Amino acid sequence: MSPTPPSSPAPADAADPLTPPAPRANLLIAVLVGAAFVVILNETIMSVALPKLMVEFDVGAATAQWLTTAFMLTMAVVIPVTGYLLTRLSLRTVFASAMGSFLTGTLVAAIAPVFPVLVLGRVVQAVGTAIMLPLLFTTVLNLVPTQRRGRTMGVISIVIAVAPAVGPTIGGVVLDQLSWRWMFWLVLPIAIVATALGLSWIRNVTEPVRVPLDAPSVVLSALGFSGVVFGLSSLGEAAEGDPLLPPWLPLVVGIGSLTVFVVRQLRLGDEALLDLRAFRTPAFSLAVALVSVSMMSLFGTLILLPIYLQSVLGQSTLATGLMLLPGGLAMGLLGYVVGRLFDRFGPRPLVAPGAVIACIAMWGMTTFDATTSIPTVITWHVLLNIGLALMFSPLLTSALGALPRRLYSHGSAIVSTMQQVAGAAGTALFITVLTRTTVAGAESAADPVGALSDGVHGAFTWGAVIAVVAVVGSLFVRRAAEPESEPVTPPVPETAGSAQAK
Repeated sequence: MSPTPPSSPAPADAADPLTPPAPRANLLIAVLVGAAFVVILNETIMSVALPKLMVEFDVGAATAQWLTTAFMLTMAVVIPVTGYLLTRLSLRTVFASAMGSFLTGTLVAAIAPVFPVLVLGRVVQAVGTAIMLPLLFTTVLNLVPTQRRGRTMGVISIVIAVAPAVGPTIGGVVLDQLSWRWMFWLVLPIAIVATALGLSWIRNVTEPVRVPLDAPSVVLSALGFSGVVFGLSSLGEAAEGDPLLPPWLPLVVGIGSLTVFVVRQLRLGDEALLDLRAFRTPAFSLAVALVSVSMMSLFGTLILLPIYLQSVLGQSTLATGLMLLPGGLAMGLLGYVVGRLFDRFGPRPLVAPGAVIACIAMWGMTTFDATTSIPTVITWHVLLNIGLALMFSPLLTSALGALPRRLYSHGSAIVSTMQQVAGAAGTALFITVLTRTTVAGAESAADPVGALSDGVHGAFTWGAVIAVVAVVGSLFVRRAAEPESEPVTPPVPETAGSAQAK
């Protein structure tokens, strides 16, 4: 199903009553990019605050981790439904819903009197965050001509990769001077301004289509993706010997539900909640796989480096955040440049070298131990982020640009879902290897810091092996040909009044 009838997929820069002129289109995308940056930043901003929250609310590490786990679970449940929402509702309505949810969750978290209320605020925040990225992707694909998509997606790569990367830095700076509640109070006015500007400037660029919602697919999707993410997140707790549930149980439920979900989506065809026929496009499938591997490396490193810097090298929370900043800045500064290079040369001259650089950086991180110098850590982290920057926007542009216009919203939802699952998988892999190696070292009467250092080495070794797989896959990346229109009977659109509504 499509937000624009697929029988007449006009190019994004063609005259269209739903498509604003170029200056307004650029303004619209800028508003959405700013809003998306604010909401996605919150996915990792809390990571450095967990020790303080454990003391204030008198909870253990396994309980405190729910601030991150609940956020990821909610994202995994909501993102698959965004394909339907973007088809059924107007852009302005979806934006208002996303930002309204994020604002509500931020306020609830800021005033939370007890820990469960704080978790609830994070869940409500995550609903808005889950909607924003597919919304941004779909808008760009509908507005930006093919020859300029690379540079635009380069800017979006800042949202996808840099926001999570600088989250711990911002969190560390805030915690060094203020209470943890200010991580929400400072975000709240910025989000309010972004919401007000968006509601003032946004006009609809897609035509809402009346499509049915398949309730069994929603249930299967929720069970499947949340089961997989929860199971992966539980692996680290299981390694410590204190899981809420045996990890195999949610994993089995999740994988089983996802299997039934996939079969059902393929049978539903145009009425699917998440149209998986996008994977029939080889360029899309390969790009999504490589993006997933890259996100595993990014999120695994983001969770592991703060532990290494604080627990092995003895750095403070503020110092740790500042040490991670150069890598995030490098990725952000390269985003637009890489996008322009993609528009000129295509993906392969960027993705393959990027994969090699990221792989070299991951192998460099396997040398980290208790005597590694701070400049060495920063250098390898910056190099990793440079490699990932060369990969992200070319892969995202190749993946989504290879799809026919009727699959834009579903392709955006698929990419965002896979990023979330891959991030959870990367986090689980790194933490599980770290924990098991550290526990084994402690049991053999090794020095605690030395045992933890060995665990860091083992985790980065696994990450480096995965990076080799990305290098091999990058050799097969090609610029995808523009998809042809498909002879599909257009669905019934909404009334003209609702389609043109602001």
